[in-house]
Amino acid sequence: MRAKVRATLLLTLSLFLMIALAACGGSKDDKKSTDSTGTTTETKTETGSEETSAYKDKYDPPVSISTVWAVAPEVKFKNGETIENNVATKWAKDTLGIEIKSLWSVANTNNAFATKLRLALTSGQELPDVVVAGSEDPQLIQDLIDSGAFQDAGALFDKYANDTWKSAMNLDSNVWNPYLRDGARMAIPILDYAYNNDYLLWIRQDWLDKLNLKAPTTIEELETVMEAFKNNNPSGLAPDKVVPLSIGFKTSMNTWMGDPSWIFGAYGTVPQQWNVGADGKLEWGSVNAGMKQGLTKLNEWYTKGWIPKEAALWDENKTSEPAVAGTAGIIPGPYWMSGWPLQDTVKNDPDAVWKPIALPAGPDGKVGRHGTSFSNGVILINKDMKNPEALFTYQNYMFDNLADPQPGGPFENGLFKGYDYELDANGNAVYGDDNIPGGAMSTVRYLLVRDGARIPDAQMKALLNLADGKEPTTRMEKDLKNNFGKETPAAAVVLMGQKDAGLMNMYTGPTTETMKTKFDYLKKIEAQTFNEIIYGEKPADAFDKFVETWKSSGGDQITAEVNTWYDGIKK
Repeated sequence: MRAKVRATLLLTLSLFLMIALAACGGSKDDKKSTDSTGTTTETKTETGSEETSAYKDKYDPPVSISTVWAVAPEVKFKNGETIENNVATKWAKDTLGIEIKSLWSVANTNNAFATKLRLALTSGQELPDVVVAGSEDPQLIQDLIDSGAFQDAGALFDKYANDTWKSAMNLDSNVWNPYLRDGARMAIPILDYAYNNDYLLWIRQDWLDKLNLKAPTTIEELETVMEAFKNNNPSGLAPDKVVPLSIGFKTSMNTWMGDPSWIFGAYGTVPQQWNVGADGKLEWGSVNAGMKQGLTKLNEWYTKGWIPKEAALWDENKTSEPAVAGTAGIIPGPYWMSGWPLQDTVKNDPDAVWKPIALPAGPDGKVGRHGTSFSNGVILINKDMKNPEALFTYQNYMFDNLADPQPGGPFENGLFKGYDYELDANGNAVYGDDNIPGGAMSTVRYLLVRDGARIPDAQMKALLNLADGKEPTTRMEKDLKNNFGKETPAAAVVLMGQKDAGLMNMYTGPTTETMKTKFDYLKKIEAQTFNEIIYGEKPADAFDKFVETWKSSGGDQITAEVNTWYDGIKK
C-alpha cells in the first residue's frame, strides 16, 4: 500500500514538473526533438502567438510547394519526364519530403513567362507559393513585389536560412537593395558567381612575341601595340584586313564582350550605369566629364583604323568574329573566354595564342570597368504560403551540398546519375551524350530555384587554387580544369589583380516616375551624340551640349529620384 501511494505521489510530482517545464519552455525560441523517421525537428515558436512553424530536414508526411515555371527552349527531358514531373521533383519528395506542385508552365520565348505572370496578377488568378524570376526583367520583379501578394522574405531568411547560405549572401549585402520596401526585404536574391562578366583584355601573344613587344599597361602603350598590329602585322595581313581592337556598341557601351566601357574607365567613369560620384551621390556615368576624353580617344582610334568601322553596328557576338577568324589582335571579355569563343581561333590560324592581360591605365593611372552583380534573379514567397519554412529546407540542402560539392557528398559527381553523369565500369564519373544513355540533361534547370545554389566567390577561389598548381579534388575544380579554357585560371589571377576596378551599377531600385516618361529619350540622344563624336560627325564639344540637354530634359530630376532611393537604403 505504501509503495502504491509513493508511486502515485511520484507520478503526480512528475506531471507537475512537466507542466512547469512546459510553461517555462514556452518563452524559448528553439527546441529540438526527433520525429518518427529519426530526423531532427527544430520547432520555432513565436512568443505570444498561437502558431508554430516546424522546420525539418525532411517532412513526414510530405508538404507541398507550389510554383510556376519558365522553361527555356534549350531545356530538354527524357524518359517521358516534364518540368512538372521529373527526376528532380522525385528527388525532392524522396529526400526532403517536399512535393513540388506546378500551377502552370510556359515555354519562355518572347517574354511569355512575364506576360502570363502579369495576367495572373491582374485577373486575380491563383498565385503560387514560390515565384522564381530572373533579373532579365527587373520591372516584373518590382510589379510582383508591389502587388501585395508576397511577404517579407528577409524575415524568413533570417529565421530559417542556414549558415552556408547566409555567409554567401553576406559577401555583398547590396544584393538586397532592389527589393526593399519600408525596411522589409520582399524577395530573396538568387546568388550568382562573382566577376562572371567583369572583363579584361585578351591579346594575341604570338603577335606580341613576333613584334618583340610587351603587353601594354597604359593607354599610350596600347596605342603603340595597335599601330604595330595593323601596319606591321606578324601574320602578314594587309592593314585593311586587321582589327587591332575588336569592340562594338550596338547593344550598349556597358556589356560583356567587345565592351568599350573600360576606355572611359581610364578617364574616371563607367557609362550607362549609376556610379558613386566625388560628392558621394549617385551620378549617371555617361554625363561624367571623363566621357568626353574617352569619346575623343575613340574618335582617334576610329580615324586610325584601330577599331572596327562598323563598331556602332556590332553587337557582342559580332565582335568575336574577327577574333575567331584570326584577324583581330585584342578583344575585351570575361576571364572564361579562352574556352569560348577564342579556342576556335586556331582553326583559322594554327599559330594563334591568346593571353589575358590587365586593363591599361589612363594618363592619371585610373582603371575602371563595369562590375558583375552577385545575383541574377529573386525568390518571392506568397504571403498565404502554409509552410514557407519548407523552401529553406530545400535551399539549405542545396547550399550545403550543391553550391560547392565536396568529395563524398551527395552531388560529388553531378546531380542525378543517368542524367548529367554516369559511372563507368570502374566506378568513375563520366559525362557527355556519348556516355549517358539517352543523352546528357542539364538537370540544374529542373530545380525549384534557377542554378540550384551558387556561392559568389566559390568559382573564383577554385580557379585561383588551380592557378597555384593545386590538383583538382572538388567537383568544381575538376569541372573548371576539364571544361574551361586552359588560360582560364591565369585570367582569373589577372582579373583579381584589378579586383577594385570593377564598379557595380549602384542604382538597383524600381523605375522612377521620371524614368518612365523621360529615360528612353535621354538614352536615345546619348547614343546618337556618342556615335556622332566617335565617327567624327560632330566635335568633342558636342558632349557638353548633350550634358546640358540631358540635365534639363529630365536627367536632373531622375538623378534626384535616384538619390532619394539611395539615401533611403543607406539609413
